[in-house]
Amino acid sequence: MENRKAEEKRYFWISLALTLLSNRTVFFVSRLLTRGSAHHSLALPVDSRFPFLPWTISIYFGCFIIWVLLYRLIARLPREEADRFFCANLLGKGICLAVFVLFPTETLRPEVNGTSIWDAGIRFLYAVDAPNDLFPSIHCLIGWLCWAAVRGKKEISLPWRATALLMAALVCASTLTTRQ
Repeated sequence: MENRKAEEKRYFWISLALTLLSNRTVFFVSRLLTRGSAHHSLALPVDSRFPFLPWTISIYFGCFIIWVLLYRLIARLPREEADRFFCANLLGKGICLAVFVLFPTETLRPEVNGTSIWDAGIRFLYAVDAPNDLFPSIHCLIGWLCWAAVRGKKEISLPWRATALLMAALVCASTLTTRQ
């Protein structure tokens, strides 16, 4: 039993490290390869119907806490299922990288002049993350993959499965309401 727990823990940390490394690699490589390239706006008239809500930065950043906890639960699933999740995660990011390079996108962001903690959070996001490589959304990808990995899994409690679904939906919404 002790050996199994150590194996699960090691698997979790290695998988999490590969996930974080793949995120950084996708953004670094895509920005390196598209520097100086024309970027395309995918803005649609319907986009203006979504309000800019700075407080939703709490969802956009807060999801990382939930994802780490979900990754831990997913790492405890039978190895084949956990491997499927982590491989899908890496494959999805590979697809994102291909799209980022082949069809670079950008977005216009609003000026944020407010003084609330939410406005400061949005300014921080905009300072650390360039307004490109936004389609497809890695945030939405991870949210969806986490939910897909736990849905219908009796080994994962219903509250966690519901949390994964709710977080996936909220993250998708927050990418629109933060203009990210």
